[in-house]
Amino acid sequence: MKICIVSDSHDNRFLLKKAVEHAIAQGAEAVLHCGDIVAPTTLRILLPLDIDVHVIHGNNTGDTYNLAMLASKSGNRLHYHGQDAGIELANRKIFLVHYPHYARAMSTTGDWDLVCCGHDHTASVEQVKNVKQSETTMLNPGTVGGVGAEPTYIMGDLESMDFKVVHVPVDDELAYNQPHVTPH
Repeated sequence: MKICIVSDSHDNRFLLKKAVEHAIAQGAEAVLHCGDIVAPTTLRILLPLDIDVHVIHGNNTGDTYNLAMLASKSGNRLHYHGQDAGIELANRKIFLVHYPHYARAMSTTGDWDLVCCGHDHTASVEQVKNVKQSETTMLNPGTVGGVGAEPTYIMGDLESMDFKVVHVPVDDELAYNQPHVTPH
């Protein structure tokens, strides 16, 4: 199963949609959002794409009540988990949290196949040694919203456990007209 991991969209619907559409074109079957959506309405741009979206809120929580209400609407594929989440996809145990220090701590337990975070807008893919004498994959997709850094996401394959940082493909002219975007 291929997945798209994003974080820190900070209300940039344009870049969030571009990233998810790009990932779907590469075979993504689910989206994991590691927080800082801000306005819940930002996620409405993903609903017509008909893909499962698992989301936590981060430190820029915005309106968590309306985020929960949006996720509870019948027929959509949006799953709101609160401040963190332990989910299973394709027989892989995945933990989502916004903060990198919390992600690192959860990685060291060895209880998770994959731990995903955001917050610092710095994309990374790393292996963390855990207490079970193995390694846990820890991912930070950076900022899909392009806040202080180029907009990025992570494309991953849960079968092979291969993950790569992907730059969101944007037309530079369009990017200049969007808030918080640094075109590449």
